[in-house]
Amino acid sequence: MKIGFLGPKGTFSQHAAKMYLKESNIEPQMISYGNFADLILGVHEKKIDEAVLPVENSIEGPVNITLDMLAWDVALKIKREIDLPIRHNVMVRDVNANITCILSHPQAIGQCRNFLNRYFSDIPIQYTYSTTQAAEKVAAGQSTKDGEQWAAIAAEKAAEAYDLKIIHRDIQDYDNNVTRFIVLSHRDVEKAEKDDANVFKTSIIFSTDDQPGSLYKILQILNLWDINMTKIESRPAKENLGSYIFFVDIEGHREDEHIKDALTMIKRKTSFFKMLGSYYTI
Repeated sequence: MKIGFLGPKGTFSQHAAKMYLKESNIEPQMISYGNFADLILGVHEKKIDEAVLPVENSIEGPVNITLDMLAWDVALKIKREIDLPIRHNVMVRDVNANITCILSHPQAIGQCRNFLNRYFSDIPIQYTYSTTQAAEKVAAGQSTKDGEQWAAIAAEKAAEAYDLKIIHRDIQDYDNNVTRFIVLSHRDVEKAEKDDANVFKTSIIFSTDDQPGSLYKILQILNLWDINMTKIESRPAKENLGSYIFFVDIEGHREDEHIKDALTMIKRKTSFFKMLGSYYTI
């Protein structure tokens, strides 16, 4: 079995993948990917069996490329959800050298915006595919001249992996900084696989006709069946300006009778519908 994650080693995605593997009690081959698109397509094209990747952050919101590819580019299912607390740190090779550039993933930069504006407002920022790639580049010793260096924003494990020194810890703007990771596969979780300690979620995507009250009518169906909606997110439908698709998470399994009945009604009321699967949180 092959499981992919957003690499290189030491990323939050790898940490989430290890949590999933520990919970699932499996020992697959772990494969690092350099970007989201290749990782998701790796599962779609069956080069790997599953992928672990972020879909939402409590500070910065959704990871749009993940949502868009799930909607339009692949036919995959969510098998698990992993909620991982995120702690960011500033790390360097030499604590005495001046910092001339800060490297990190755009999501990490956004999660630490207040800190950066306060302490590094005059330092340029360079985006990388992952926080660990930033640490990797800093460890490689790239700098403009003697006495100057780059710094990375990444996890403590990245500092350990690349022998970097942390000069500022826990720099995220909010202590409740949590990233929601998902495990993508060709199948979701059957209802019979449920552990009594876990509560199922089901995720769907849909769009409605451009008519007054169209979205309300869909949400009213959930209300009539007493189904708790835990999330709703909109993304451009990539057709016309002002046209959207909606990502909705609800409590319950797609095989539950009331969920099945409600989804049947929703399919009839929507112009586009896609099931992303049922799963539970680690």
